[in-house]
Amino acid sequence: MALDPFTRRQPYPSPAPSPPNGTMISNMAEARSLAVLASSRAVVEGELTEATVVIDQVTGKITSIFHSVLPASDFPPGTTYKDHSPNILLPGLVDAHVHLNEPGRTEWEGFFTGTRAAAFGGVTTVIDMPLNAIPPTTTVAGLKRKVQAAEGKCWVDVGFYGGIIPGNASELRPLVEEGVRGFKGFLIDSGVPEFPAVSSTDIALAMAALADEPTTLMFHAEMIPPIAASVGDDVQWSLPPLAPIGPLNEYATFLASRPSSFETYAIAQILSLAHIAPNLPLHIVHLSAIEAIPLLQEAIAKGVNITAETCFHYLSLAAESVRDGDTRHKCCPPIRTKSNQDGLWEELTQDGGCITTVVSDHSPCTPNLKLLPWSMSNASTSHHVHHTDSASEEDRGDFFAAWGGVSSVGLGLSILWTEGQNRGISVEDVAKWCCKNTAKQVGLEGQKGDLAVGYDGDVAVFDDEEGFEVGQEAMLFRNKCSPYQGMTLQGVVKETWVRGQRVWEREGRGFGKEGPRGKLLLERRR
Repeated sequence: MALDPFTRRQPYPSPAPSPPNGTMISNMAEARSLAVLASSRAVVEGELTEATVVIDQVTGKITSIFHSVLPASDFPPGTTYKDHSPNILLPGLVDAHVHLNEPGRTEWEGFFTGTRAAAFGGVTTVIDMPLNAIPPTTTVAGLKRKVQAAEGKCWVDVGFYGGIIPGNASELRPLVEEGVRGFKGFLIDSGVPEFPAVSSTDIALAMAALADEPTTLMFHAEMIPPIAASVGDDVQWSLPPLAPIGPLNEYATFLASRPSSFETYAIAQILSLAHIAPNLPLHIVHLSAIEAIPLLQEAIAKGVNITAETCFHYLSLAAESVRDGDTRHKCCPPIRTKSNQDGLWEELTQDGGCITTVVSDHSPCTPNLKLLPWSMSNASTSHHVHHTDSASEEDRGDFFAAWGGVSSVGLGLSILWTEGQNRGISVEDVAKWCCKNTAKQVGLEGQKGDLAVGYDGDVAVFDDEEGFEVGQEAMLFRNKCSPYQGMTLQGVVKETWVRGQRVWEREGRGFGKEGPRGKLLLERRR
């Protein structure tokens, strides 16, 4: 009888204990440095069990796992050991969708602040999007600029995506050789001029170039249909009948400007080109509209190699609750209705569903670009950067003029767990969506995303009962501007370990004195 993840009333039956004086223990005496983490609850290879996880701190790899809680006395003197019972040992989360924005827009975010926020929330690997840095990661030269900017600043391990834009098809295979984990393109305006949208011709060229490469081709899937009742952000300048349906500071007006048809039309376009590279994994980032799910289900049933992700904000925030002017909620695709949210959860929790991963899509900016009304902006300020805000009172709260993006890196585990309390999810589900499947998406399966022998010793120690209010001290990203501010979340990360090194401890040392020790993941995908 497995432990109920929502209570601790039923004891988990221990498997037969491993011999305390077995070969592994005697061999460990020769190890230069060991870290041993134990708990009555751990998600090991997808199953909740008792476990003792042994990590070689020199190689950073998990060397042994016992399916019982071994005492410290079973290990050589001086071994770093802690029994974390009853907290849960989770694989370190792999957040496969983060915008760190360095170089070029470091006032929005940066490697130091973004990865430190990730570590706070049990994320041990982030994959950085090809925008909104300047230059974007659309060339080998752009990747090298980004790698140079990241060196020595990362608290967790960091991988990189490349971008597809018009005219860069010849750069894609060289970027694979340089170690990018996948590629992303926009089918609609990205919001930054250096990363223009791609046409069907550009997509076809990218698919042909990457058809036999070990990578994933991903899409921001929104397009304005040929006949539409809206033209996206341009609606504010259009003539009837394409004029906005109401005031620009009302969320309903913004939501109506990005209807579900934007997503379904874009996904249909992508699927129409999938035959060009039938073996190339395709992926829809930040799926928002449930109307797109049948399209993806049908394509998968026909053998198309495509998956989708959704985001913490689509699973936890709903349009009906967004106050007028609260542009912290603006993102594209938009946060939709509560019934739409229920549909996303239904697909996510289905075995074999098209939504396989949950990510943050952390897309921050400086608070002034959010154009928050004064009554909201006073609480959303940065400790690190001060800005001159010249926005007029008329512009404040304008969902169309504000930058689109939700800041949440490092909060995702708690967001998902809090919402999941009412939806019957388990910690095994969380590990599947946010660890194992995200690692697979970026070609890190066998290395990250699970607690298993031979994997990196990436661990999040999770207290699933303790709660906290999202205040300034919980938002470690650079700019403290998030729709989650002031909310109470359930589930706290007590410690974060990256390759056998503790990088975050909630009670005690904090981030310690060692500084950032994250690794840049630049090995070519296999």
